[in-house]
Order: sequence, then structure tokens, then C-alpha cells
Amino acid sequence: MSEVAAATFPLACPPGSTPADIAAFIAEWLSPERFEEYLADPDRIVLKAVSDDRIVGYSLLHTAEPANPDVAAVITLRPVTELSKMYVLPGHHGNGVSGELMTTVLETAKADGSAAVWLGVNQENVRAQRFYRKHGFAIAGTKTFLVGTQSHSDYVMQYAF
Repeated sequence: MSEVAAATFPLACPPGSTPADIAAFIAEWLSPERFEEYLADPDRIVLKAVSDDRIVGYSLLHTAEPANPDVAAVITLRPVTELSKMYVLPGHHGNGVSGELMTTVLETAKADGSAAVWLGVNQENVRAQRFYRKHGFAIAGTKTFLVGTQSHSDYVMQYAF
């Protein structure tokens, strides 16, 4: 899964992101060791998309309260699940993998008792925003997101059940 994460994360970064900052983020948050932690954490759910016995995408859900005060101010439904990460390899875009993964994310959060799902998406990532809107998410606010040493502007989007 960390290989898919390392291959897909740079695709979602804004154009001004430096290779060094992207590499630092991948090393800190998307390493094999970090995925072992995610898999062992009872507040996190890792879902994977598989095609021909290969992982081609994944999502990471976090069932804890929003730690970021900007997020907590605009996401008020409780309990809530964060869609922390959702990526699909480029060769599998447009063939339904992303949609199926999102359906599973929403079904999983609802079955877990969440009243809503929230996520952060870079304000320049119009393609991802369009995908999330297509699946019922709406912009609820903004927050900053740190990639290496660079601070980026994200929209906070919410799907309410």
C-alpha cells in the first residue's frame, strides 16, 4: 500500500510543491512502517482496491474527533469520520475503481455509526473536488495542510448521512 501511496500522492499536490517537500511527506506519513501503524490503530480503517491481485488504490479513514480547530469549527456533526487519504493509481482512473472505493468508504463510515464524513482537498485540485462533489460532498470551510515545509490551502468538504 505504501508503494501505491508514494506513486499517487505527488499527483494530488499543487504545482508549487517541491520534490523535497513531497518526499519528506511520503517518508513521514506514507512509509511501510506508517501503514503498519495505521493498520494496528483501532481508530483507523484502511480499505484497499484490488485489480488482478494488485493493490491499485486505497483509502484511510480516521474515526477520531477532528484535531484541527478550523475543521472542528465547521464539521459539527458527531460522531464523524475523516477520509484522511484516498488514492487510485492513474492507470485505473475512469474505470469505476475510485467510485467503488468511495461507496465502500461511505458504507463503512455509516455502518460504524458516523453522522458524517469529512475530508481535506487542496483548493487547486479541481479534479478531486469534482469527484467528491459527484459523491455528495460539499465545501464546509477551509484549513491549511503542511507538505514538508510548505503550507497549502485546503477545502474542508463534508458528506452528511
